This record gives sequence, structure tokens and C-alpha cells, in this order.
Amino acid sequence: MKKEYWDVTDEQVIEKTGKPIAFWMETLKEFNAGGKKSNEVVGFLQETHGVPRYWARTLTTLFLKSTES
Repeated sequence: MKKEYWDVTDEQVIEKTGKPIAFWMETLKEFNAGGKKSNEVVGFLQETHGVPRYWARTLTTLFLKSTES
């Protein structure tokens, strides 16, 4: 997967979701996204927070990449 897919700016995320990256990273941490399948996390963002599919996938990938050891 190309890094450009998840290498987004706070400005882009705010424009498309209404919230900054830090908000989404904390939300996904509280959801225990690291312990779930990515499709479940994408669905959570779409259904619970109304995040468009592309951005839900981007935020999920960004979160998972940031928690890799």
C-alpha cells in the first residue's frame, strides 16, 4: 500500500470529517481499533461517526500504521 494513502494532513482530515487527526486517533484508541479487523473499524467510523468510506479507510490505516512496533 502506498504511503500517500495514509499520509494526510490535519487540514485535509478536518475538511473531510470535521475533526482533526488527534481526535480520530483517540477515538480509535478508545474503540480498541488495534485489536479489531480493519473492516470493523472502517464500519465503526462510517456508522457511528458518519465518516465517508474513503476517509474511514484512510484513518483506520493511519491509526494501524501509527501503532505498529
